Amino acid sequence: MDEKAFFKNIAKRLRCDESRAEGVAFAVFQELRDRLTPKQASHVEAQLAKPLKTLWRSLEKPDRSVRKVHERQFVGEVARMAGLPEDEAERAVVAVFGALQRLLGSPTGQEGEAWDVFSELPKDLKRLWIAAGAAGAT
Repeated sequence: MDEKAFFKNIAKRLRCDESRAEGVAFAVFQELRDRLTPKQASHVEAQLAKPLKTLWRSLEKPDRSVRKVHERQFVGEVARMAGLPEDEAERAVVAVFGALQRLLGSPTGQEGEAWDVFSELPKDLKRLWIAAGAAGAT
């Protein structure tokens, strides 16, 4: 999936324009990448088209450690970065998670590279990851 299809997928899920979808994806990417080990983050990055790779690593810091945040803080940071109310931010996280799972070739979010991402998330973020897979299946 190229970046246009990726943003179109998110825009459809959120019922917004593609420019807004890109901003939301940026916020979720930053939080998700920082929640993963650098090695796993690089594995995800390797699956992305070049423009999405740039978006994925935009605020990456060398020698960073894993940011051990849970759902509430994760969603709160996405809300802050994307300028969304928290209830909309949770929907945004699910939308981007779903589009990313599709991009990674995982229909449920629990196959292949998507499984590796899932396995690094805390239980509360796993709930959102699974919800994203379920939303994509309908």
